[in-house]
Amino acid sequence: MNIKDIIEQKLADVILNVYQLKDINLEIQENKTEFEGDFTIVTFPLVKQLKKNPESIGVELGEALTEQTELLESFNVVKGFLNVKVKNQFFVDQFKTITDQFSTIEKKNATVMVEYSSPNTNKPLHLGHIRNNLLGFSVAQILAEAGYDVVKAQIINDRGIHICKSMLAWEKFGKGETPETNQIKGDKFVGNYYVKFDQEYKKEIAALMEQGISEDQAKKDAPSMKEAQQMLLDWENGDEKVRNLWAEMNSWVYDGFNQTYNRLGVNFDQVQYESNTYILGKDLIQEGLDKGVLYQKEDGSVWCDLTEEGLDQKLLLRSDGTSVYMTQDLGTAIERFKENNIQKLIYTVGNEQDYHFQVLFKILGKLGYEWANQLYHLSYGMVELPNGKMKSREGTVVDADDLMQEMYETAKEITVELGKLEGLSDDAKEASYEIIGQAALKYFMLKVDPKKKMLFNPEESVEFSGNTGPFILYTYARIQSLLMKANYLNKEIADVELNQYEKELIMHLANYKAVVEKAAELLSPALVANYLYDLVKSYNSFYQSNIILKLEDENLKQFRLNLSNLTARTIQKSLSLLGIGTVNRM
Repeated sequence: MNIKDIIEQKLADVILNVYQLKDINLEIQENKTEFEGDFTIVTFPLVKQLKKNPESIGVELGEALTEQTELLESFNVVKGFLNVKVKNQFFVDQFKTITDQFSTIEKKNATVMVEYSSPNTNKPLHLGHIRNNLLGFSVAQILAEAGYDVVKAQIINDRGIHICKSMLAWEKFGKGETPETNQIKGDKFVGNYYVKFDQEYKKEIAALMEQGISEDQAKKDAPSMKEAQQMLLDWENGDEKVRNLWAEMNSWVYDGFNQTYNRLGVNFDQVQYESNTYILGKDLIQEGLDKGVLYQKEDGSVWCDLTEEGLDQKLLLRSDGTSVYMTQDLGTAIERFKENNIQKLIYTVGNEQDYHFQVLFKILGKLGYEWANQLYHLSYGMVELPNGKMKSREGTVVDADDLMQEMYETAKEITVELGKLEGLSDDAKEASYEIIGQAALKYFMLKVDPKKKMLFNPEESVEFSGNTGPFILYTYARIQSLLMKANYLNKEIADVELNQYEKELIMHLANYKAVVEKAAELLSPALVANYLYDLVKSYNSFYQSNIILKLEDENLKQFRLNLSNLTARTIQKSLSLLGIGTVNRM
C-alpha cells in the first residue's frame, strides 16, 4: 500500500469518526515540490452535506488526522484545500517496502489470449502493422506483469481473393523469379506482385469503360478479377497446381515476416492459419441453420439477421459456397476456446473493424457460446504521417523494415555527433544505435492512448529531450554512469531525513504497481509510457537539486545511490513492458 492509499484509508476513518459519514472519497493530490506539504485534500464535496464552509472543514479534518493518527507532521488550509505534510518515517518505510517490488507477481489465476499482427500474405508489414504489433505485444507484457497468464497469438490471413491477386500476377509476369534470384525479402517480393495486379486491373477497367461499360460493371468484368475469383474457387476445391503455388509464395512471405518480427522484438506463442480455420467456420454454418440462428436465401447464400440487435443482415456464406472473413473469424474463435483454457480473448485490430467485431460477438452469442461475453476488441486509431494516409494496393505504404532502418540510422547519426560511445567496440555501438532507434519508434507509438488516431513524426520521435524514448534511455544511462563512478553496492542504511525531491521520487516509484494494474485494466500501454516520463522528470529534478557523489555523509550518500538504483530498475522494468531495451551509455 502506498502513502496515498494510507492517507485515503486514514481519512475515511476520520470522516466516519468526526462526521459519522460513510463512503466519502475526497480527492487527494500529490503536491509538487514548490507547494507546502506533501499532499492536498480537496474538502469541497463535504460542504453541501455538512453545511459548513470548506476552510472550517479543512481545519477540523487536519486536527482530527493529527490527533487520531500518527500520519501527519503538520497541516495548513488554503481556501478550503487541506495541505498535509506526512511524517518522514512513512516515506522511509515506503522506500524500504518497494525495494523488492519486482521480485513477486500476485497471480490472477486467469488466462488471457491477446491476438495481434494477423497480416495478409500478399504484402509486407507496414507502419499500421507496427502500431498493431507494438500495442498487442505491450498489452500482453502488461497483463503478464499484472498476474495474468497470457497467450500471444496471431491468425495469418493466408487465403482469399487478395492472396490470389498476388499469385495470379506472379503467374503472368513472374517468369519464374524468386526472392533469392532477386535478392529481396519474400514479403516484399510477393507484395510487388500485389501492386502489379492492381496496375493491370486498372488498365483493364479503363479499357472496358472506353467501350461504354459503367465503372461498376467494368470492375466486375475485368479479366484479371474474373481469373482471380476462379483461382480462389480452384483453391477451395483443392486444385493441386494452385495449392502448390499458394504454399510456395506464402513460405516466401513467412520468411520475410519473421525477419521483421525479430527486429521489432515481438513474438507469438500460437499461430493459426485461416486456410485451416475457415473450414471450421463453414462447418458452423449448418449448426446455425439447424438452430434457426442463420437462414438461407434462394441463391444458396447464408445470412444472420441481426436487425433486432440494432445491426444489419450479415452474409456468412456466398452463393458459390465460398466463405467470408466473418465465417473464418467464427471458426477461429471457437477453436481457440476449444483448444485453450482461456478466460478472455482480446483482438488487437484497428477501429475500421469496430462493426465487424460487434457482429462477430453477437453471432457467437446467438449460437449459444457462453464465452462470447469474454471477447474484447482492442480498437485503436489509425496511424497517419505528416503527408497523409497510406494505401497498400497503390504501393504508397511506409514499409516497416524501411522505417526501422531509418530510425536506426537517425539514432546512429545523433549518437555519433554526441560522441558518448567512444571506447566501445563496433558491435556494442551498433547494438546501442539499434536499441535507441527502436526506443524512439516504440515509445512514440505507445505513449498515445490506443483509441486515438495518431500522427507519427519520425524526426520528433528520436529527439533526445522531451517525452521521447531516447530521453528515457538517456536518464537510465545517466544513472548507470553515476552508479559506476560510485562503485555502487546495494547496502542497508540507517533512516534519513528526506527532502521534497526525495519524497516525490519515492511516491512515483511506489506508484509502479498501481499503474501496471490500471494499464492492464484499460489495456493501455500509454499509462505506462506516461508514468515513465513523469518518473524520469522527477528523478532529473532530484538529481539536479541534490549532491550525491561528493556527499560527506556516507549514510545519506548511500541512500541517494539506493534511490537512484531503484529508479533505474523501475525505468528498465517499465521499458520492458513496452518492448524497449536499455543502454548503459548515451
